[in-house]
Amino acid sequence: MNTSQAVLTTQNKKPGRKDTWKRLKKSRQLLIIFLPCAAFYLIFRYGPMFGLAMSFQDYGIYLGFLKSPWVGLKHFIKFFSSPDFFLLFKNTFLLGIYTLLWTFPFPIIFAILLNEVRNTAFKKSVQTISFLPSFLSIVIVSSMVIDFLSPNHGIINTLLSAIGMEKHYFIADPKWFRTIYITSEIWSNMGYSAIIYLAAIAGIDPTLYEAARVDGCSRVRSIWYITLPSMLPTIATMFILKSGNIFRIGYEKILLLYNPTTYKVADVFSTYVYRKGLLESNYSYAAAVGLFESAVALILLLITNRVSRKLSEQSLW
Repeated sequence: MNTSQAVLTTQNKKPGRKDTWKRLKKSRQLLIIFLPCAAFYLIFRYGPMFGLAMSFQDYGIYLGFLKSPWVGLKHFIKFFSSPDFFLLFKNTFLLGIYTLLWTFPFPIIFAILLNEVRNTAFKKSVQTISFLPSFLSIVIVSSMVIDFLSPNHGIINTLLSAIGMEKHYFIADPKWFRTIYITSEIWSNMGYSAIIYLAAIAGIDPTLYEAARVDGCSRVRSIWYITLPSMLPTIATMFILKSGNIFRIGYEKILLLYNPTTYKVADVFSTYVYRKGLLESNYSYAAAVGLFESAVALILLLITNRVSRKLSEQSLW
C-alpha cells in the first residue's frame, strides 16, 4: 500500500467509540452549558407533544390517554365546520400580518439610527431606556396601556380634551384594538430586538466605512450600501423566524386587553383554545385547534424559509 492509499484509508475510516468519547470529553464544558437548554426543550417543548393525542380522542381526566376512546378527526371536522373558524382565521391572520409588517422594521431602523449617534453617553442612555420595557411583564404593559387610554384620567384622552377634541373609549372600540395591540408590541419589544441588529452592525468591518468616506460617500449612502447589505443575513433569519409566528399569537396580552365589545376583531386561535380548554374543560377540542394552529405556523415557516433561500440565498437550513 503506497502513501496516497494510506492517506485515503485514514480519511475514509469512520470514527470509533474512542474518538467520539474523546471529542465529547474535550467539549465537556460546552455540553454542560448546553444541558439547561436541552432540558428546557425536552421538558417544555417535546414532552407536551405527547398530549397531542388528545386531539384524536374524547379525552377524559379520569380515563387518561390510554383509556380515552379514539374518535379520529371528529374534533377537527367540528372545528372546520364551526362558524367560529373563519372569524378566528381572519383575526389571527390579520393581527399576525399587521404585527409582522409594523413591528419588524422598527428595530432595524432604530438600531441603524442609534449606531449613527456619535455621543456615547446619549447613545447608551437611549438604548437603556428603550430596553427597559422588556423587563416589564405583559400584565404591567397591558395595565399601562389601559391606564393611558382610560376615558376618565388617561393621558391620551387628557391631551385630546386639552386641544378641544372629544374623549374616546379606545379600548372598547373594535376599530382601535389592532392599532393598540401593535403599538404596544412595538413599544415593549423594539429595544430588545434592536440588540440583535446592533450586534450585526458591530461585526461590520470598519475599514469599509473608512473606504467609503475616502470615496466621498455620505452617511446615508454608507448605510444603504454597507450597513444594510451587511445586516441582510441577520434580517433574513429574523424575518423567517417571525414569519413562522404569524399564527402563533400569544393569548396573554389579548386576554388582558380585549373585552366583549372587541371579540369580533380580537378573538384569535390562542384565546379560543384558552376558553375551550381551560374554562370549558373541552380538552380534546382545544387540543385539535392548537394542533391546527401549530401546523399552519410550521407550513408558513417552511414556505418563508424556501422563498428566502431562493431570493436572498439566506435560510435557516
